[in-house]
Amino acid sequence: MPAHEVPASAASPEPTPEQPAASKAGRNLPAAIGVGSALGLGVILVLVYAPMVWVGVVAAAIAIATWEVTKRLGEAGIAVPRIPLLLGGQAIIWLGWPYGATGGLGAFAGTALVCMVWRLFDHGLAATPRNYLRDTAVTLFVAAWIPLLASFATLMVQQEDGAGRVFVLMIGVVCSDIGGYVAGVLFGKHPMVPRISPKKSWEGLGGSLVFAIIGSVLTVTLILDGNPWVGVLVGIMLVLTGTIGDLIESQVKRDLKIKDMGTLLPGHGGLMDRLDSLLPSAFATWLVLTALL
Repeated sequence: MPAHEVPASAASPEPTPEQPAASKAGRNLPAAIGVGSALGLGVILVLVYAPMVWVGVVAAAIAIATWEVTKRLGEAGIAVPRIPLLLGGQAIIWLGWPYGATGGLGAFAGTALVCMVWRLFDHGLAATPRNYLRDTAVTLFVAAWIPLLASFATLMVQQEDGAGRVFVLMIGVVCSDIGGYVAGVLFGKHPMVPRISPKKSWEGLGGSLVFAIIGSVLTVTLILDGNPWVGVLVGIMLVLTGTIGDLIESQVKRDLKIKDMGTLLPGHGGLMDRLDSLLPSAFATWLVLTALL
């Protein structure tokens, strides 16, 4: 998810008639705003009128994101056992409903074991597996990266004021993204990690912190009736984990030599390109709110 970015060079080539003009930060801004608004409205309606439907929304999202990532890995020659990974991801999400964190962690362990065995024999009992260690390591990385981290978003909705807790997460991430985008485009001059994500700037990071802290303080106090200092901590954690999540996906895409994980969402890329900062932020928000509220 692009945030706190350095403006693109003025020497960049003009877009062709077939390609919509991108913003200074490299987005097709009208498409990005339209898609983001539609997704946000859908989340609001679910959380207000049917909070437990959120579990199904997350389950569908991680299935699509996992498919996108495994497809890209397959194109790079990495043999990830897609079927047990997809089914295991669903188990991680849905077993958290009746059994809480224990169910999710148990399903993750089971998924890891099944994937290791599947990769061992996916070419038959007589064949010798190739790149077994690499492929299983990447598989476990994907299982932890997508369904395990996403499961904390579903654990939150089952808690007291669960819908409100998810609102704190979503609004905080949106505020961080908006603050980083605005500050990065207007003031971004000093790249933060140019070898991984050259458009990210320290000025944008500052904008993310300001917006995320303000948004989190307001949501924690007004929605959850919590201490404002909890909101400050949530805002800081959301920016740190969101930035880390964004950088992780950027490095994965660099390793795979691709620009986006998919093309499902105009202006954003694939669904995974939208979830990159949300996944670690879900865990951070769950941890802070569970410990302090």
